[in-house]
Amino acid sequence: MGNSDINLSENYGLQTAGTGDEDRRLIHFGFDLRGTPDEDARQYLPFLNYLEAKTGRRFVLRFTPKDGKLDEDLANGVVEVAAVGAVSYLNASQLGNVIPLARGLNKQGKAVYKSVIVTLPGSAIHSIDDLRGKRMAFGGIDSTQGHIIPRLSLNAAGIHLDDLATYVYTGSHRSCANAVIDGIADACAMQDTLGETLESEGKVTIIFSSKNYPSSGIAANTTLPKEILDKITAALIDFDPTGAHAVELYNWGRTEMPNGFIVAKDSDYKDMRANLQKLGLLR
Repeated sequence: MGNSDINLSENYGLQTAGTGDEDRRLIHFGFDLRGTPDEDARQYLPFLNYLEAKTGRRFVLRFTPKDGKLDEDLANGVVEVAAVGAVSYLNASQLGNVIPLARGLNKQGKAVYKSVIVTLPGSAIHSIDDLRGKRMAFGGIDSTQGHIIPRLSLNAAGIHLDDLATYVYTGSHRSCANAVIDGIADACAMQDTLGETLESEGKVTIIFSSKNYPSSGIAANTTLPKEILDKITAALIDFDPTGAHAVELYNWGRTEMPNGFIVAKDSDYKDMRANLQKLGLLR
């Protein structure tokens, strides 16, 4: 499967496939949008090639429509496997039939990640406390790093949405950063990896980093046979993006699982589930 096998249409629709026995063997793979649709696709397609080789099943990349929800698609079996943030997993598990398979390892080899808040270099905003009365941009409304973790961090600082001058949901980490770079927002809450990259390029300045939270990972719908779930999990644990499989990948170091995966379990998300329920942020 190559890049031409997906359809980057305006509504990010599903690539159509045939019918019959072969179609029923397809595994549709969804994901939370991180960057641009094209960039995300180029990162995931070689990874799906790897899963195909390891499991003997064919994987098809599916873009969630603009008016859709990945957590609902995963719970309803529209996609059988997905790369999801913690909040998308928790929302999907609330609906049922979804289990975590693996969590991503960061560059330090730990299954955690953070959110960062960025501004333009030279901004008068130097800390999270300076955000009162400012224009704030978030990523997708269901994004763990782009919305939920920042909301928890703002809440801990005593800052609520009505304390901001304005706030907007931009749909992705890249779009959120662009809102700051283009002067539409004063600050943006986003993925730590991309934020650090943009800061190294001199495009933004990080003024806040959150505490660690359970990292993004791979979850699956339990309607897949157990033997297939076991094969996928084993393939994820064997995945070596900095060694044996590096040459096949595209910018995998920019994802939220640059060092591969460890096995995940639902209890990994216990504390985060409780915090989100307390604030009414779970659907």
